[in-house]
Amino acid sequence: MPVMNMVMRLKLSNRPGTLAKVLTLIGREGGSLGAIDQISASHTHIVRDLMIRLRDREHLEHLVRTMENVPEVQVIRIADRVFMNHLGGKIAISPKRPLLNWQDLSLVYTPGVGGISEAIAGDPLMAYKLTMKGNSVAIVTDGSAVLGLGNLGPYSALPVMEGKSVLFKKFAGIDAIPICLDVYEPAKIIDAVAACAPAFGGINLEDISAPKCFEIEETLAQILDIPVFHDDQHGTAIVTLAGLINALKVVGKDMAGIKLVVSGAGAAGVAITKILKDAGVRSIIVCDRKGAIARDSLPGTPSKQWLAENTNEPCVHGKVNQVISGADVFIGVSGPGLLSREDILKMSEKPVVFALANPEPEVEPEKIFDVAGVVATGRSDYPNQINNALAFPGVFRGALDCHARTINAKMCLAAAYALAGIISREHLTAEHIIPSVFNENVAPAVAKAVREAAGETGVAREFPNSNNGLYSS
Repeated sequence: MPVMNMVMRLKLSNRPGTLAKVLTLIGREGGSLGAIDQISASHTHIVRDLMIRLRDREHLEHLVRTMENVPEVQVIRIADRVFMNHLGGKIAISPKRPLLNWQDLSLVYTPGVGGISEAIAGDPLMAYKLTMKGNSVAIVTDGSAVLGLGNLGPYSALPVMEGKSVLFKKFAGIDAIPICLDVYEPAKIIDAVAACAPAFGGINLEDISAPKCFEIEETLAQILDIPVFHDDQHGTAIVTLAGLINALKVVGKDMAGIKLVVSGAGAAGVAITKILKDAGVRSIIVCDRKGAIARDSLPGTPSKQWLAENTNEPCVHGKVNQVISGADVFIGVSGPGLLSREDILKMSEKPVVFALANPEPEVEPEKIFDVAGVVATGRSDYPNQINNALAFPGVFRGALDCHARTINAKMCLAAAYALAGIISREHLTAEHIIPSVFNENVAPAVAKAVREAAGETGVAREFPNSNNGLYSS
């Protein structure tokens, strides 16, 4: 059950000890108390808002019933803080230029805007400088793989895409627009994205299920001249590699010499495997629900066929808890409870365990902290959160800044190494292998690395000059 964050408005008798009695009740129910705000007061009563975190709705209902039995306490209102933060949506469009009179109108719209349209018709690249294109990204989904919740459809995906827009703006200053499509066939999604692409400097594909996400991204990348980036694949891969680079430093192992097992052969698992191979990992075994994927028994889907042909050279077979024996690194992007403490004990000395399934990881971190060299999860309540927000804002910032035509493998590798490099040697520990998403150095460092890699690989249209300006290619 999900944790509940509530605001409870109470009318309390203005007598010593009344608030203390309420706080005692909250503690008995296992609630965690946040802020306490006074709304109003009189000589007889005080109205307060209490921020309370509870395990589930059953505990909330029991707490309310208990409070209603206390004569000095009246429950006025209960509200879910998460729902309150989504009322009316989380993003809005605001003008960047004043519109106070007819003169302003003639400048930003007709007749002045006609000259801008003609200029862009003569040189389409002027759209990067004269419209929103240079700083905008479309976040595209069909809602077929929303978070860890499954196929909820485009309406249910919208609040997630809005949240992603907030992160783009907060961490990289990018204007990101949710586009939730009510179509599900890859060809129709491709046509829809291609049709609206001229307005944007990049396309962020999000929460689109495998295997169709591979076809959609590959086709769009071929037909569009702007970056197409499936964050569930490449964002996860970048941050995972960054964390692994530093984790191996902690345990004193080398990328080329490790044995690595991946659990999960979906979008994230495939992308992680590809970037790890690019980074120099030689021995990788990838497992799906059936077990280890091997070339002597080719799977049916193209993405898994690639895994079979490019990993597991010894053709090892077995479930993940079998093939993990002797492994130096485990990376899970699959489901909860696949591994036990005993399974981790079968790994090599000081194993690195990235149990990234959300909300419940593949193995309970509390059970392996004393035997693993480094543990990372996808959750914010444990150390070393592998969070895509460390990657996508900076990646798109760098790509937009140089008007990149694509985001290629070298740009993703550069982003991962830049992200890893933010943690200095003196600050690197088993519980600190990756920076916080609120570290202000993250997006600029990643963006710089992406810009440079784009220039080196010939996909940038503009490059920084000595005066920190830009000149066209």
